[in-house]
Amino acid sequence: MRDLDRVVRVTGLPLVMGVVNVTPDSFSDGGRYDDTGRAIAHGLSLLADGADLLDVGGESTRPGATRPLLADELGRVVPVIEALAARGATVSVDTMRATVAARAVEAGATIINDVSGGLADPEILDVAAQTGATYVAMHWRAHSATMQDFTDYGPEGVVAAVRAELAERVSAIRAAGVADERIVLDPGLGFAKLAEHNWELVRRLDVLAELGFPLLVGASRKTFLGRLLADEHGEPRAVGEREAAGIALSALLGAGMGGAPVWCLRVHDVRAHRDGLAVAAQWTGHTVDRATGAAEEQA
Repeated sequence: MRDLDRVVRVTGLPLVMGVVNVTPDSFSDGGRYDDTGRAIAHGLSLLADGADLLDVGGESTRPGATRPLLADELGRVVPVIEALAARGATVSVDTMRATVAARAVEAGATIINDVSGGLADPEILDVAAQTGATYVAMHWRAHSATMQDFTDYGPEGVVAAVRAELAERVSAIRAAGVADERIVLDPGLGFAKLAEHNWELVRRLDVLAELGFPLLVGASRKTFLGRLLADEHGEPRAVGEREAAGIALSALLGAGMGGAPVWCLRVHDVRAHRDGLAVAAQWTGHTVDRATGAAEEQA
């Protein structure tokens, strides 16, 4: 992974990917950064807080979301990626569209984060192969508008099913010509999954790691955390009030409680999750460089 060599720390701790939602209908920040200037400023702020990677997306994938027009998605993400890459950021584009992925790589993105794993637009795999970009394939069954109709994982259970379906995606990605060292897998927390499915997956990341690829986990502010913190009437905790639970989960995953190392955590509040990983570093016997956030194993 040519680009990832610049940022991967051989420390046993995950990298931190900061989320830059350039959308008017994001579930997590409600369009706070849907203007180009605000999105760029937000990305730079996340870098200052210690983000290793920035994930720029122009399509909301919250449950029930409708898709933007191609032109709108391009207009949202390309100028932001150009500006952030020009400032030295390692940028990922969060898209399911081959055209957007290609334009994003031209603009400076070096990672294609495809929540559909190539199912929404198979030509995106060709883009990854032809550009040499790192390709993140998430477990996915349907677009946001209908994804919660596909939560039946049969008698084998969610962990085995997700592993099998990701293995199918790996076969397709390889067939398109993407090298193994440029493939990252994501269990797809919150996508076509009930709360209990998400918890099963984060407990058994070791099963997904058996496929032999780095794992990216995106749990930040998701509904299953809100349901965990529901009030006495069963009402899930509001999106903006789930951060502490997400930080706790990041610390647990950073300490290896998922049964396998996590390559990267995709989060909204980078500084807060870095604090959680500092706790994980102390727990697992690593020291953290306060200036860079990098961890080194204690002697």
